[in-house]
Amino acid sequence: MATTTTPNVTKAAPVNLTPRAVSKVKEIMGSQNPVPAGLRVGVVGGGCSGFSYSMSFENAAGMMDKTFDFDGLKVFVDATSMMYLNGCSIDYIESLEGAGFKFENPNVKSTCGCGSSFQV
Repeated sequence: MATTTTPNVTKAAPVNLTPRAVSKVKEIMGSQNPVPAGLRVGVVGGGCSGFSYSMSFENAAGMMDKTFDFDGLKVFVDATSMMYLNGCSIDYIESLEGAGFKFENPNVKSTCGCGSSFQV
């Protein structure tokens, strides 16, 4: 009996994307030409509180990335961001004030007044 493995695809993700977030990302990706291979989720330095979240489309995983699968959506997370995103949940919200991706991160100790950056 032969088995096949996919390199760098890890089962347990440090971050969770809700079905609504996955659906919206897939919708946006479908409108790109060419269609990207997946979504990069990360944490970058900057903002008034020290860190900001980042989301971008990628054509391939980087050498130090872990790849997670959410209903066919590949999500790439670099090793440094993994520790800041552990337990984080990403949802897509639509309200009267606007629409966008919302990060719920249990590691955050404080956020800035504008809500665009955080401190751990």
